[in-house]
Amino acid sequence: MAEHGGFSNEDHPITVEPTGRPVRVEVDGRRIAETTSASTLREAGYPPVHYVPLTDVDPALLRRSETTTYCPFKGTASYYDLVPEGGTVLTDAVWAYEEPYPGVAAIAGLVAFDPARVRTEPVGG
Repeated sequence: MAEHGGFSNEDHPITVEPTGRPVRVEVDGRRIAETTSASTLREAGYPPVHYVPLTDVDPALLRRSETTTYCPFKGTASYYDLVPEGGTVLTDAVWAYEEPYPGVAAIAGLVAFDPARVRTEPVGG
């Protein structure tokens, strides 16, 4: 399991912590993933993002994209298209920081989903 941590910067705090309950990922009512090993990243100026282990996502639903982006606080993100069975391909709907900066090393091996197109939320209480 990855060590949890955060980025030390008064002007742009980032923390990564275990979510503490199961997280379910759905597209159009179809389950894409469910895990008890999610982490929640909280970054200044952004809503919390739930990251789930890549191993908890069906690999048949992911197609590697050529898209990458750079964040000065987390590193370079690689993207995946989400290809739900019988559904519309969601281009670049999933991202991962495969080699994140040390302050957010806990997100290595985890993926996040575009909240505008994919529902990702804790379940249960």
